[in-house]
Amino acid sequence: MSQNSINMSIFDQMKKPLEKISYRGDLSLLDRPKVSIVGSRKPSQYTKRFTHEIAKALANRGVVVVSGAAMGVDAIAHSAAGVENTIAILPTGIDIRYPSVNEELIKNIEQRGLIMSQFDDGFRATSWSFVLRNEVVVALGDILVITEADEGSGSMRSAEYALQMGKDIYVLPHQLDHSKGTNALLRKSKAKPIYDVEEFASMFGDVVQSDIAKDEFYYFCQQRPTLDEALANFGSRIYEAELEGIIVIQDGRVILQ
Repeated sequence: MSQNSINMSIFDQMKKPLEKISYRGDLSLLDRPKVSIVGSRKPSQYTKRFTHEIAKALANRGVVVVSGAAMGVDAIAHSAAGVENTIAILPTGIDIRYPSVNEELIKNIEQRGLIMSQFDDGFRATSWSFVLRNEVVVALGDILVITEADEGSGSMRSAEYALQMGKDIYVLPHQLDHSKGTNALLRKSKAKPIYDVEEFASMFGDVVQSDIAKDEFYYFCQQRPTLDEALANFGSRIYEAELEGIIVIQDGRVILQ
């Protein structure tokens, strides 16, 4: 499918905004809060564990995880979030499930989540297509999380994109001789450390309750908008939700119960 149903302004922060993009899957994921997660293709056990915990904690709060479907951190982030809560950006045409080791994962995201590609069908990955893919991954997220990266790596290029776009970067704290790229970001005050996964994820609200309809209305209210903002976007539904006990209106703000 083409970009016909996509508001292309979501790519306006890119150095050269996209004019077209292909997709397969659930476009409603684009309307939810999104966090980009990237990192090493050969992560340490420490990184594997906490990448999984971060992605899962975010998904539990209705956040969509965006990554590049690569081996290592990308695949862990997609899987931990649940394919229905993730967007995969491909460095190939959308008809190619790359890398082959992640073929089943990408197929599942295609069926229950969302995959996107700026490249034509049949296009094979090149060194520069990974770079362009990384920029799209960063552009879609509200913030960028890098769980492990060496200096000069693709993930560090993603950090450059995030800084250019004015997005906050979060990283895992590592030992001095590990993940030298993210440690450098911390040393230069270009990133913030994640010391507590739940505290970090709580920036996006509370854990989603299974008995609440998880639609655009829910995710909007999760950000604690003002009553005026909520009424402008959803009108009388705000008061209906209040009567149903889904939200409360307190000090001029809409708060989920």
